[in-house]
Amino acid sequence: MSLVPRLFRRRSSVFDPFSLDIWDPFEEANSPFSRDLGIFPRDDATAIANAQLDWKETPEAHIFKADLPGLRKEEVKIEVEDDRVLKISGERKKEEEQKNDKWHRIERSYGKFLRRFRLPENTKVDEVKASIENGVLTVTVPKQPQTKPEVRAIEISG
Repeated sequence: MSLVPRLFRRRSSVFDPFSLDIWDPFEEANSPFSRDLGIFPRDDATAIANAQLDWKETPEAHIFKADLPGLRKEEVKIEVEDDRVLKISGERKKEEEQKNDKWHRIERSYGKFLRRFRLPENTKVDEVKASIENGVLTVTVPKQPQTKPEVRAIEISG
């Protein structure tokens, strides 16, 4: 953990339109362990601000999976911006409180979330597909086939 105070570090916000929150695997704030250990305070209004997401690469595609329980496809937005930046965003609205309601516990998260990932150069950004099933969002970004370099044998004279 850094000894430099957090206010001097670059942190982006879902509510800051000029921030660029591209995933950095070396930043401790993105570590799943830091959230579990309570190192970063939980703010209910932004609890899903950094929705946890898996990214795997297969020989054919890059596949992103995010758990978004209770969200409909109309509440999730997927875009490719700046040529190769995949942007996944959405919002889970807070349940309306009725006048006579007495809440005992609120643990489910709500609020906006936004994740951005810079895609490798070998992706087909025009062929991105997405689906949501049983609360799991799957975004598939196909890869361009790798062209093997042409190898030509050179005859040695003499």
